[in-house]
This record gives sequence, structure tokens and C-alpha cells, in this order.
Amino acid sequence: MEVRAVSKYLRVSPTKARLVADLVRGKNVAEALTILKFTTKKSGRLINKTLRSAVANAENTKSMDVDNLFVKTIFVDEGPLLKRWRPRAMGRATPILKGSSHITVVLAER
Repeated sequence: MEVRAVSKYLRVSPTKARLVADLVRGKNVAEALTILKFTTKKSGRLINKTLRSAVANAENTKSMDVDNLFVKTIFVDEGPLLKRWRPRAMGRATPILKGSSHITVVLAER
């Protein structure tokens, strides 16, 4: 049985979030939460929140045992870009593309 949680429109670029997501893929939930607790990146806090949401979904809606859960899949999709402009020399402008992410965590029982 699987349970999932999705966080959308998070203001962190997908490539930066994927670095942290790769750390916890395939790990037990307790071990993954410990890794994310001590990760100094912004995306660590966001993935931690999504993982806790998935654990709560498993506990409350599916009546699964939290001790047997592991991170089956975790993936970070690209969200919409915020488009901003930076002034440059001689009246020109350069675009700044600020990324956002959709994080999906899927848990399963061992």
C-alpha cells in the first residue's frame, strides 16, 4: 500500500531541491527525517515538511504503521517561473528567471 503527499509552487529551484531529494530516496522514514533535520539547505526544510505530511496521511487515513514506512519515490518537478528584469548598461535589460518546484513524496510499507 502506498501513500503520497505533494507540495506545489515552492520557491526553490528544482535542481537545488533534487540534490536534497537524492539524499533521502529509499531510506526509512525515521532516517530520512534525521537527514533532513541536519541538512542546511532551504529545500531540506521544505522536503521535511512534505515528508511529515505523507507520514500523517499514512497514519490517519490508511492506518499504516509508521515504523515500517520508507521513502519509495521522491521527485521534484518544475513549477512556473517568475520572470524579473535586471537593468544593464546602455539601457538594456537582462531577464532573471526565478524557479519554483512541485515536490512529491510517496511512502510504502516494508
